[in-house]
Amino acid sequence: MNRSYYSNSIEGFIKEDVNSIYGKISGNYDLNKLTIQQSNAWKKQIEILKQSISTFSGKIYFEFTIPRMGKRVDNILIIDNCIFVLEFKIGSDIYDKSAKEQAFDYGLDLNNFHEGSHNKNLIPILIADKAPSVINTYSKSLDCLYQTIFANSSNLKDIINNTLQNLKSFEKIDIKFWEESIYKPTPTIIEAATALYKKHNVSEISRSDSGAENLSVTSNCISEIIDFSKRNNKKSICFITGVPGAGKTLAGLNIANIRSNYIEEEHAVFLSGNGPLVDVLREALARDKVKTSKENGEYLSKDNAKSQVKSFIQNIHHFRDASLRDDKAPIEKVTIFDEAQRAWTKEQASSFMKRNKGNSEFNKSEPEFLIEVMDRHKDWCTIVCLIGGGQEINTGEAGLEEWIRPFEDKFKDWDIYYSSKIIEDDNYIKDNNALEILKSKCAVRKDELHLSVSLRSFRSAQLSSFIQEIINNDIIKANNIYQEFIKKEYPIRITRDLEKAKNWLKKQAKGTERTGIIASSGAIRLRPFGLNVKAKIDAPIWFLNEKEDIRSSYFLEEVATEFDIQGLELDWTCVAWDGDLFYNNNQWNYKKFTGTTWKNCSNTERIKYLINSYRVLLTRARQGMIIYIPNGNNEDSTRPDFMYDGTFDFFIKIGIKEI
Repeated sequence: MNRSYYSNSIEGFIKEDVNSIYGKISGNYDLNKLTIQQSNAWKKQIEILKQSISTFSGKIYFEFTIPRMGKRVDNILIIDNCIFVLEFKIGSDIYDKSAKEQAFDYGLDLNNFHEGSHNKNLIPILIADKAPSVINTYSKSLDCLYQTIFANSSNLKDIINNTLQNLKSFEKIDIKFWEESIYKPTPTIIEAATALYKKHNVSEISRSDSGAENLSVTSNCISEIIDFSKRNNKKSICFITGVPGAGKTLAGLNIANIRSNYIEEEHAVFLSGNGPLVDVLREALARDKVKTSKENGEYLSKDNAKSQVKSFIQNIHHFRDASLRDDKAPIEKVTIFDEAQRAWTKEQASSFMKRNKGNSEFNKSEPEFLIEVMDRHKDWCTIVCLIGGGQEINTGEAGLEEWIRPFEDKFKDWDIYYSSKIIEDDNYIKDNNALEILKSKCAVRKDELHLSVSLRSFRSAQLSSFIQEIINNDIIKANNIYQEFIKKEYPIRITRDLEKAKNWLKKQAKGTERTGIIASSGAIRLRPFGLNVKAKIDAPIWFLNEKEDIRSSYFLEEVATEFDIQGLELDWTCVAWDGDLFYNNNQWNYKKFTGTTWKNCSNTERIKYLINSYRVLLTRARQGMIIYIPNGNNEDSTRPDFMYDGTFDFFIKIGIKEI
């Protein structure tokens, strides 16, 4: 794949005519979106660079793609032993903070995900052509990535030359090897949704190494099933499974993106009952549309932007309610249900309908009703269910079984396709009758429908296995996985001091990498330490707003629970641990805080939800986490020492280092 709009040796760039260079750059751009502002910016960049780099040898790239972010960096220069990442702000007389962070983030992306850039000098430079000169210092951030330095149109040459003099000890970069190196980006779900909405394909924004290739394989498999259903007027349902962070939501968004063809009346929609996920993704898409419109001189209003993105991502309950009011087939032929295991049981759905909708006749599970809605189509349709094993976290969540049971005596003509994992792992199906239904329906097993590699915790694919052994109370296995796979690649620390936890997060995070404190919704007795899980966060603000906003996750004041963060992620997390799940007498103990005391939790369903809540919390960090376990207080009957000390000792035995 051609990663840049234009590339050439520096010598060739200097000799080539300005109009020829501009023509090659603009020729790779969508001319319908090309503005005078963008056109003039490229021409000015070419002019400044011709003046600044004529005495150097190496290679230059214009509009080099940064796949994870779905964006392009203005320029990359490779000279001797340095990779310069250039971000231009033409016409600017200030060094804008957000532009500084953007330049650094591009460098960080190369450092983390591009093999040819590993352990190479990466120097982000923000060039505000009309800004005053400043004195730069060379400060290494991590590995060989430096903090952003500043330049203007008149001193860029000197800045590059001074950098080369300061960093001359490294060996020269092999440009051919650098260009051919593997790029393994792992976008956040917010970055992925934004890029996919702009009609990027999942293969353009996600890693393509052999270890994670099944994301594209799964998407292709679903597309083939949809095509088969369409050609043969068949109705089909597919069950996609995956380890936490494997990209189930990303796969679903990709299907919604590539299977929405309004000319062929092939409408697809991504549906989720996860309110915070829907709100955050819609807000992110709307903000990006407004920003893009301003860059193109169009100035789209926020309300109009929100209205436009609603058709791409919808709340499953709104879809359900609309289908109750209208008994016609929906416009969508392909529906993707995210976290389908969280759809409601018959009892929960019926109770809700009676209480909140005044509908006393509703008498079926949410999955059965949603299948029934799609069955209204006369010709073909496809349902895609994204299933997380061990991810049910609330009362009335049905699990995968409830999607299978309706096929026992209804919907006889439907084809069923399932991931092999759902019959091998009891985190998915615990009811043998559901397995018998699959067998009797001659359901088609497809290994491609399981996503086995975690893309979220890109530093360690073994994180989900490690967390499973913690839940299993197997200290030996957990320690083995930690020592062999996780310790070197994925930082995990533990502390009894919340301020130390916050400082550790701030020290670890680079650029705009996101940090936050998360805790179980049952962690009621964290309140003495300033962590109130009952105070509801505003999810779009918490996940999307900048560091200066006291309501954002960065500020490390407001706490997100499993309900807020399931399906989403942060780069670095502090998992605050309370007495609702504590380790004592060589076993996990389960509690629920009621009134003024902890009560034993003996209901198997409630225990399952509690365990899954901590599974969600422990798998939200992309790059590393710190576990905060407060000290107990025997003078407070709700916080005795043993409820906290045993859990702390458990993690120490596994090998987690205390700070």
